[in-house]
Amino acid sequence: MMELDTTTTTIMGALATLSPPQLSDLTHTLLSLSHHHRRRISSLLSSPILFALTIRRLNSLSLHHKTLLISRHVISSLHHLALHFQPAAKAPPPRVKLRDLDAVLLLLLLCEAHQHDPDALQAPTAKWRELLGKFYCDTMLTVSGIGAQNASVLVSYVEMLTRCLRFVSAMESCSFGGKAGREVPAAKAVVVALPSVEVRSGGGGPKECVICKEEMAESRDVCEMPCRHLFHWVCILRWLSKRNTCPCCRFALPTDDVYGEIQRLWNVLDNVASEKGLV
Repeated sequence: MMELDTTTTTIMGALATLSPPQLSDLTHTLLSLSHHHRRRISSLLSSPILFALTIRRLNSLSLHHKTLLISRHVISSLHHLALHFQPAAKAPPPRVKLRDLDAVLLLLLLCEAHQHDPDALQAPTAKWRELLGKFYCDTMLTVSGIGAQNASVLVSYVEMLTRCLRFVSAMESCSFGGKAGREVPAAKAVVVALPSVEVRSGGGGPKECVICKEEMAESRDVCEMPCRHLFHWVCILRWLSKRNTCPCCRFALPTDDVYGEIQRLWNVLDNVASEKGLV
């Protein structure tokens, strides 16, 4: 996936290209998400039953399933930023079940607490809620001043995203042997929503479907990709069932594959930062 030592640079580079209104919109979105996540963490830490159930669930999950939880959290976080640069590939924000959100937020809090004090979680599990509650309160108290709130939410966003991306990248490398650029199918919901357009004459003569190499008959309906390239429906549906990129320009559609979708969103940010010479 991404080079680990350039992850933060790429994210900051992409953020630097946003216009003031775009940055304000992103910050507002991140503030809303941050408040929602804080409420969920507060609920977990204030409810012994909910905390115990979530810890029990985390203990029952394999490393692979914990990685998937973090990966879906990464997709949700990347989604808000990437859409500022590639609105043509619109996909609905990932829907996360509340129990999954609770699990991943508690998992990330556990990791953060362990990083702060490796010995803290050596205490009995029954003490974890109290220890995490104190750590969380101390962490929240370090964010002070209304004027610094917007800046702090962006810093927290970049730090969280960087840590998660590095973890997911390492786990993906283990799962797929470090293979880059593997093919994944386009998301079914996105394929179903692709528009049908009528082939019209003009604009350089008859159009050819580059998949089957046959002419697209005038006045017949064909599929139009977000990049504006046209294909026979039969051809493009078969193509997108195996790969999520345009046969002409490699424009990437959203995918249901978790690692593939992270790579797609990351490529959007990486391309933007690279074009501006920021990475």
